Amino acid sequence: MALPFSNTVDRTLERLRHAFIETARGAREVVGAPLRPDLPDDDVPRLRGRIDACLEGKGGVTARRARAAELGEVYLSLSPVGRRKFLLTLAHDYGLPREAALAHVERWRASKEPPQALVKALEPPAVHLLREFVGVPQGVKFVVDLRAELMALGKSDAGARMLSEDLRPLLSAWFDVGFLDLVRIDWRASAALLEKLVTYEAVHTIRSWRDLKNRLDSDRRCFAFFHPRMPDEPLIFVEVALVNGMAGNVQRLLDARAETSDPEHANTAIFYSISNCQQGLAGISFGNFLIKRVAEELVRELPNIKDFATLSPVPGLRHHIDGRLKNEGDDALTPGEIASLVPVTNNKATGATAVRELLDKPVWWEVPAIDKALRPILVRFTARYLTSTDDRGRAVDRVAHFHLGNGAIVERINWLADTSANGLKQSYGIMVNYRYKLGDVDANHAAYANGRVVASREVRAAARI
Repeated sequence: MALPFSNTVDRTLERLRHAFIETARGAREVVGAPLRPDLPDDDVPRLRGRIDACLEGKGGVTARRARAAELGEVYLSLSPVGRRKFLLTLAHDYGLPREAALAHVERWRASKEPPQALVKALEPPAVHLLREFVGVPQGVKFVVDLRAELMALGKSDAGARMLSEDLRPLLSAWFDVGFLDLVRIDWRASAALLEKLVTYEAVHTIRSWRDLKNRLDSDRRCFAFFHPRMPDEPLIFVEVALVNGMAGNVQRLLDARAETSDPEHANTAIFYSISNCQQGLAGISFGNFLIKRVAEELVRELPNIKDFATLSPVPGLRHHIDGRLKNEGDDALTPGEIASLVPVTNNKATGATAVRELLDKPVWWEVPAIDKALRPILVRFTARYLTSTDDRGRAVDRVAHFHLGNGAIVERINWLADTSANGLKQSYGIMVNYRYKLGDVDANHAAYANGRVVASREVRAAARI
């Protein structure tokens, strides 16, 4: 059932435009005729005039916010071509190039001004402009979305990329976790919010209203962070299953036909999906705080919950395995593993070639002999992958890096835990449990900060460490 993402986006844009139009009505001056949607070159000087008027900051707070809202409404009224020109003008004409920054530093050195004066001088004019939106209705959401567009544009334009990075400290301050509200979402939430859960779900697609209702049932929990200035927009949400023991198969966990269990009898909380909702907040982490806050909430509500763990994908695993087979050949396998493949292939293929051919067979995971031959090989590869670090001492898998940095341990590897098309595509169906022992979180975090991956005996044995 996945709802069209464009529906949610269109409603959000319309809400932003309406809020800006209402606020801009308080402006005392109207700056020229409307700019044309594609922002042709002869309209750009008039755009700069409007930006300059905002930066001059004449009048009181109300006037400044009204001018900012009017400029925001202009941006939202543009076509994709016009928005691109708007962003490039903002990034290149109102950024802070290195030469200008050095000049500010030299002027400050020659003066007797306090350090705060230098900090203020080094803020790019574009960032100063966008600060005004914090007091405009829907203005915070506008800046978040504008940064998302800058990040996309920054893939091909250095100025846009630099401005998107310049905005990160501003948004980090606006979205400090102390300002955020933790909200439990259930089936009684508004239809608009439920649609956003469907739209933003990034791990396991929500396929129907029945599927969504199952994820919000009495033996499930869904929590999200919200910002007071964006009360209708979740920033990040986590889905939790209340079960007995460590869950090891996502299809069974999400089976809408399964009987609902009594959460009072559950002893384990399984975090099976964490989804960031706002692209413009990339690089601003909420997930670590979210998991810990949710664990605290669950302990208060259900004291019988003693264990906290994830059932997580391993998104880079298939690429890693394929690379090892291709680049290392038979050296990637042990002699025992090579010998175990012979009965399955009847000597038609051996070693890494045999593994490759077996993995290329349709529905190989449903053939018991192939399953038996491949399981120890792929589990060993997985254990090595999850316990390996790069030259910075970080886990090579991004999901592992996230959870290990939060103080979890690599608890268990789950064979064929996700046999969906996506699960097979990214990790040959393998998933992993990261376990959060609340009393050990700080120590585990410190160990990982020093480059050591904390893993269970089972995982370390599988990796043969």
